Amino acid sequence: MFDSVYAFPPNRDTQGATAYFIVDNTPEGQPANLLIDAPLWDEGTREWLLAQGGVRWLLITHRGGLGRSATIQKALGCEVVMQEQEAYLLPDTPTTTFHHSFKLSPQIEAFWTSGHSPGSSCLYYSAYGGVLFTGRHLLPSRAGEPEPLRLAKTFHWPRQLQQVEALKARFTAATLAHICPGASTGLLRGDRTIDRAYEKLQKLDLETFYNHQPLI
Repeated sequence: MFDSVYAFPPNRDTQGATAYFIVDNTPEGQPANLLIDAPLWDEGTREWLLAQGGVRWLLITHRGGLGRSATIQKALGCEVVMQEQEAYLLPDTPTTTFHHSFKLSPQIEAFWTSGHSPGSSCLYYSAYGGVLFTGRHLLPSRAGEPEPLRLAKTFHWPRQLQQVEALKARFTAATLAHICPGASTGLLRGDRTIDRAYEKLQKLDLETFYNHQPLI
């Protein structure tokens, strides 16, 4: 995708979701690589991650992104980070929880965007003009545009729309160039990200979404 960002193939353990990997380093030059949601876990994935310098953090953007997180944490010795309302789902796994936000590095921050699930969150990476990893908070439409999607299992639809509105206000054209959705990436039709992300977010008329009926 980018020199320091990789996307994994859709994972059947997370209903076809897409996990991402960011190669990062501490200010001292030590590896501080980050997994965003759980990739399909097998020996090939383990060996590839170790060859990149291992994993420092595993961020879970929502409960549906857990996959085999407990197994991954044990195998790699990484630190699982998730919004505090989702942490009970991994009772036997050491986790670092946050309420509103958590800074993983000078360039990387996770923040709470409740709606799809109680502890749904997004992750912002300031490189490459600004990359927002949205989990299932924003997904591509059939036209490849970012939009919230109401599902039968959506926790709180009005709250999700309010959080999308907050995203529109949070960024500028100078700080948000790309969105990396956590699912439905086939709708991007070969593109690696949703580009011109800020422009496309601003075009969303969220008032029209409130009456959307949930999809199965």
